[in-house]
Amino acid sequence: MARIIDDVAEQGWSLQTQFIAPAMTAELAEECRKRAAAGLLVRAGVGRSALAVVSEGLRGDHIQWLEAGQHAACDQYLAVMDQLRQAFNQALYLGLEDFESHFALYPPGAFYKKHVDRFRDNDRRAVSVVFYLNEQWQAEQGGALRLHLADGTGHDVLPCAGSLLVFLSADMPHEVLPATRERLSLTGWLRRRDAGPL
Repeated sequence: MARIIDDVAEQGWSLQTQFIAPAMTAELAEECRKRAAAGLLVRAGVGRSALAVVSEGLRGDHIQWLEAGQHAACDQYLAVMDQLRQAFNQALYLGLEDFESHFALYPPGAFYKKHVDRFRDNDRRAVSVVFYLNEQWQAEQGGALRLHLADGTGHDVLPCAGSLLVFLSADMPHEVLPATRERLSLTGWLRRRDAGPL
């Protein structure tokens, strides 16, 4: 966890490979596929909850939000993310209150255009977290998440099983490039407390 905190503090993002044991990663991938086969993953929209609009020109993933108590491996993953939340709070005093996450499945050819992970009217999402579930991913299959860095360069992260990508939600424009095979991940956000009305 300390390496993640240091990376984010210094450069705004961190990539850790084999962050979680392969057996647990495989369990999470299997659960994502089961939910997809059962029709539980739905086309993702753009915007906040009730106001979200499905826009095939912007993003093409299918998602389902995680809820505690549904599956043992998912609960273990949520517990690890809570440890990460606490580590950020202890080291950087970010005031992170909770974590929200969903399975994301990109069919072959699907993409997500360049964007940032913070809503215009809500700044609760502070730290973005993406955990990849794709065994034996090859670079020629595409599907990278491209970070658009402050110096004008890009950095591509392949969605290889076990890799965890963490970055500051408001400060890191990024996009998901199309792939030639199905692409699975757990995508989530460490969130600040809601300030509420003044």
